[in-house]
Amino acid sequence: MRLSTLQRHMRESVKSLGRNGWMTFASISAVTVTLLLVGVFLVVMFNMNHFAKKIENDVEIRVHIDVTANNQDKQALRAKIEKIPQVKEIRYSSKDEELKRLIKSFGEEGSSFRLFEQDNPLSDVYVVKTANPVDTIKAAKKIEKFPFVHKVNYGQGQVEKLFSTLKIARNIGLVLIIGLLFTAMFLISNTIKITIFARRREIEIMRLVGATNGFIRWPFFLEGLWLGVIGAIFPIAAVSVVYYNIYKFFEPKITIPFFELLPFNPFMWQISLLLLLIGACIGVWGSMMSVRKFLKI
Repeated sequence: MRLSTLQRHMRESVKSLGRNGWMTFASISAVTVTLLLVGVFLVVMFNMNHFAKKIENDVEIRVHIDVTANNQDKQALRAKIEKIPQVKEIRYSSKDEELKRLIKSFGEEGSSFRLFEQDNPLSDVYVVKTANPVDTIKAAKKIEKFPFVHKVNYGQGQVEKLFSTLKIARNIGLVLIIGLLFTAMFLISNTIKITIFARRREIEIMRLVGATNGFIRWPFFLEGLWLGVIGAIFPIAAVSVVYYNIYKFFEPKITIPFFELLPFNPFMWQISLLLLLIGACIGVWGSMMSVRKFLKI
């Protein structure tokens, strides 16, 4: 396509936005509201996913070794665990280290456990992590069948509920975002349809003088692009300002383990670029659907 032709298409698309002022305003407003909701959902979902990953990555299997096992038995058990495909990392923790960890976890009340330092009743432990946290349960079931394994702890009952809840939350968020995006595409599509209907005589004349289908389509594609991009500007600004203030206010005060907000930079730059890209895509897609189905060219 020649530069002069592209410039002509861009002028026509901008003029069309002005000629259909109210419809343009309505469409941009709809896209703005939709992308604002999408932006909020994205921020919440990405932070929730970040929080979920930190929890998932903390899930581990604690393999308590039988007290009758000697060093050779322990090495044989370690070799068996390492052969499990899902296992990513294995670390040995002696019973003395386990007692120190227990004392530390109880804080001031843990001093009472120091009585066991001379006669430690705890077991040596292999701390196992899987490459994919979801495979923790599968790996644990295999490990507990190995010889010289006294017991296996991985948060039985709670881990299954955790993974199930996180999966449901992610799926719900994804469905809501997809629904909002299709709503925006539908609104832009209808706006372009009205624009096309208003210019049907002009289109007929262009076709009579030999204009190609691509020549007729381009202004409408660009119009959809402008609608999507302009509609994304306010949501980007609003979400960025609100998140910046939330991050500055809450981040120093958050004391809950594993919970931390994603840093403003580069997270909001990524969200801004994503919203701009989404706006452009749904604008062009909505325009393409209108041109293809309405014009039938």
